[in-house]
Amino acid sequence: MANHDNDAQDFWYRGKITRRRWLGLGATAAGAIGAGMLVPAPWRAAFGQAKPYKIGTLQPLSGTAAAGGKTALVGVQMAVDRINKGGGVNGRPIELIIADYESKPDVGRRKAEKLVLEDKIDAHAGGYLSNVCLACMPVYEEHKVVNMITVCLDTTITTSKCSRYTFRPFDFAPSQAVAIAPYLVNKVGKKWHIAYADYAWGQSTRDAYAQEIKKLGGEVTGTTGVPLGTADMTAFLSKISGAYDGLFGIFFGPQGISFVNQSYDLGISKKARIAGDGAIVVATSLPAMGAKADGFIGVDRYIPLLEGKLNTPAHKKFLDDSVARLKPLDVSLPDRYVQSNFEGGPGGQGVRRLPPGRQDAPQGGPPGLRARVHLRDPRHEVQAPRHHPEGTDGRAGRMQVRLAA
Repeated sequence: MANHDNDAQDFWYRGKITRRRWLGLGATAAGAIGAGMLVPAPWRAAFGQAKPYKIGTLQPLSGTAAAGGKTALVGVQMAVDRINKGGGVNGRPIELIIADYESKPDVGRRKAEKLVLEDKIDAHAGGYLSNVCLACMPVYEEHKVVNMITVCLDTTITTSKCSRYTFRPFDFAPSQAVAIAPYLVNKVGKKWHIAYADYAWGQSTRDAYAQEIKKLGGEVTGTTGVPLGTADMTAFLSKISGAYDGLFGIFFGPQGISFVNQSYDLGISKKARIAGDGAIVVATSLPAMGAKADGFIGVDRYIPLLEGKLNTPAHKKFLDDSVARLKPLDVSLPDRYVQSNFEGGPGGQGVRRLPPGRQDAPQGGPPGLRARVHLRDPRHEVQAPRHHPEGTDGRAGRMQVRLAA
């Protein structure tokens, strides 16, 4: 009789479980190996014990990205609490180990090494800044630790620099560009200038939008890179010249606020439409913009509204819980960072169900939680290692900000 337990261990350790190879297995062998993956052989002896699974989360709790990092952490904590209140994983609780990487790639890599080597984490869920995610990915790959990215959107993370241990279970810049570019080019204007945060995420997102705008017959009249952390953009925005119908911004946090406010103050919003990545107008930033954000057009994966298809029991539960947890941070509503850390990490179909080496990406989160406001396009991709895009039933949502003056 074949030793299917050894087969399962062999598959587990080698991690070469491609769709093609899986379909090529016989039914008996596939069933035996599948059972071994659901209950991985190396961990069987530990099931039923009280020893917790350790999940590490690297977040920027200080520095440039602190505002978003703090709300992101709320999402991870909600996910862990959800699992533990439900009885844990196979009777074992999740222990969350938090580390602040201070919005710096070098600090992030050191903290990742500490989580793996000293804290002995079983998996990691977090990230936020793309340059930090890229710096830490080799650490998780070297030590064969599953890394669920819950914010970082740099395109190369799941393309040219992908790793078999790193997963991003939600949309990224090319998906968002496909969703909103038709509206920008066909409804707003043909000519666009792109201003962006000049680092990994901003650069790859700039390229994605530029490609899609040009593909649809539009024109990118120019691009302006602003160093990450630059609070006053006046010197950069004031130099934008030439004819353009719209100014598209790729920023987050304080820079997103500056982009909207200073575009208004310089009179740019009077001669061109202001649009951009949804990170610009998250709930934490809107109060600082006020009426200056009126008319902003953006695309985002999550909108904290209980309206239409978003009005579901799962979303209401998520919204009520997150609102209560965000009060100490003086934040009124959850943003995309709370949502993606809750769905993409241990609370969704992420860390708790994904063995190392799996080649397909999970579709995270409870039903009804993904934003579907003003649907633009059915192509919403989840990127996984080795360039395996997975279509989901979620679609990128287009939003238009209307605020009372």
